[in-house]
Amino acid sequence: MTHHTIPVASDRTVSLEDYGDVGLDPVLLCHGGPGSRIAPEPMVAGYKRAGFRPIGIDRPGYGATSAWPGRSIGDWTSDGLAVADYLEAPKFFIVGSSTGASYALALAAAAPERVPGVVICCGMSDQSWAHDVEEARMDLADEYWFAESRDAAIAAAEAQYGPQGDRQHEQGPDGRDIWSPPDRAILDAGTRAAADPDNTPFAQGVVGYVDDRIADGPKHGWHSFDVTAVRCPVILVHGEQDWIVPLAQARHTASLLRDSELRTYPQHGHLSVGAEALAALTDVRGRGDVTG
Repeated sequence: MTHHTIPVASDRTVSLEDYGDVGLDPVLLCHGGPGSRIAPEPMVAGYKRAGFRPIGIDRPGYGATSAWPGRSIGDWTSDGLAVADYLEAPKFFIVGSSTGASYALALAAAAPERVPGVVICCGMSDQSWAHDVEEARMDLADEYWFAESRDAAIAAAEAQYGPQGDRQHEQGPDGRDIWSPPDRAILDAGTRAAADPDNTPFAQGVVGYVDDRIADGPKHGWHSFDVTAVRCPVILVHGEQDWIVPLAQARHTASLLRDSELRTYPQHGHLSVGAEALAALTDVRGRGDVTG
């Protein structure tokens, strides 16, 4: 595991973790929100055994990557490509989880000649569509999506997570539990917290999470990139017990892509379905062009 901080445009820096060996197939990991470059060791070990080189990237405002107020989903692709260029990876796979799904697809759309395959895990879709569709609508982020200002959204996030992200988000706006039984089992086991005792997503406070939410809300959705420009095969994995991102969103995303497969799992929720990502990545590698 090697940590790098690289300079990018506008006097910013991007922080990344390179978990694999140069001879393995590079995979850029687009984390959820909140999230960071840190990946659990069992996941990393599994990827490496399968011949992949996982590369975690902090999005702006998370971990050690410079914040980027006002950026869009499409804007972020310059960070992703800067990482691939720095690591001399002419081609790379992408895995996007939850919030990271949008960034994974935006990157694949921006560099179709470099991305032979994408896996979307419990991924959010275009919220400008989902917000008006009952079975797809998410209401957990309304405080951020419809905040009067970035400062107001930051205040809402600090009230929800704590100024340094030391409180776990547990309930929806109506008081309901947001974690389904398979996800609750993962949280109760403590493995996610143990994988990152430093709470890297909130190293800079809540600004990374707030800027994620402002960028992907119904006001902007996927307007900053063209998802139909994705040319590679995409496999989506989604738990039928996902109480965070409705399954209808995965179905919608799959319908927009020229070469997609949606795999659903009745036993999984939002977190637990991550166990299916590696098998999907291995399969998508067999379908894509990895030469060059």
